[in-house]
Amino acid sequence: MTVIAGRYRLLDVLAEGATGTVWRALDGASGHEVALKESRVPPGLPADEAPALHARRERGARALARVSHPSVVRVLDVVAEDGRPWVATELARGLTLAETLEAGGSLPAREAARVGADVLAGLRAAREAGVPHRGVEPEDVLLGNDGRVVVTGFGDAPEEAAGPKDGADPAAELRSLGRLLEAAADDRSGPLGAVIDALLGEGPEGPVTADRAERELRRVAGGSTRTPPGGTGAVGDGARADGDGSRAGGGAPGATPGAADAPAPHRSAGEDDAAPAPGAPPGRKHKAPRRVPVLVAGVVGALLIAGALVYHAVRDDGPGAGPGAPGGVTSTVPAGSGATGADGVPATPRS
Repeated sequence: MTVIAGRYRLLDVLAEGATGTVWRALDGASGHEVALKESRVPPGLPADEAPALHARRERGARALARVSHPSVVRVLDVVAEDGRPWVATELARGLTLAETLEAGGSLPAREAARVGADVLAGLRAAREAGVPHRGVEPEDVLLGNDGRVVVTGFGDAPEEAAGPKDGADPAAELRSLGRLLEAAADDRSGPLGAVIDALLGEGPEGPVTADRAERELRRVAGGSTRTPPGGTGAVGDGARADGDGSRAGGGAPGATPGAADAPAPHRSAGEDDAAPAPGAPPGRKHKAPRRVPVLVAGVVGALLIAGALVYHAVRDDGPGAGPGAPGGVTSTVPAGSGATGADGVPATPRS
């Protein structure tokens, strides 16, 4: 078997494209399997331009190695063999979006929005590192068996990875994402369709920013039905009102930056989900009356009043009670000789 750079043993081909071949390889140093991409010169490129192309791809791969994001393929190593760069990346298990669409058809809107949001997050992270993608395709998106969405295909990075201005137009990158979602989603009539229109620059408000597009995609993925970008009441027009746990932009004036984008805390089934009462201050829940404590207090009060009435009735029942004795209690002290009761009748000693 062929060994590259004295370390990577080629096992079999995972994919082939215009920019190169991706091999499954065994890393002799770590013992782990990796994906190893062999750089290929596109047909028709003059031979004297090939070295510059390989050098540009190597610089792009090394710049991408500095990116640490779950939605960006992780670069492990960059080596050279026969004057060509070979890029070792993590071997993520799963199917590409292209394979998924071919096997099972279009994705439901919420799943397509989830994929789009993760792809956009990965593109933004790579662009910040100076490695714009220049056009993401379904073949460049891996849907991992672990639920991850991983963007690959960064081989056509700009010559100098010095910043976003040196790479592809950010708006073009968003348009490529719009086309990706247009091909992947099974329905464009709902909120997702409005986000796709905004990514393509066809929405009422024109192109959307990457930050807002990601927020909107996550909102759609979370199942919110609020109006997407470009429509009345779009995100950014006010405070979040859906409370669905997805992120939303905007927020009330004076709110802490980023607070409106934070996911809502998970609530158990026993917590109060009632909507705020009309006129109630924002952010406060309308609490149900505390009926049980009020009922108990009423019963206790009634018992106290009844006890007091009985007490006075018994105490005032007659003057036959002994001096200082509590009302209603008969003294057990034997009466003296000739003692009489209050009505003149001789008192009878109690046995």
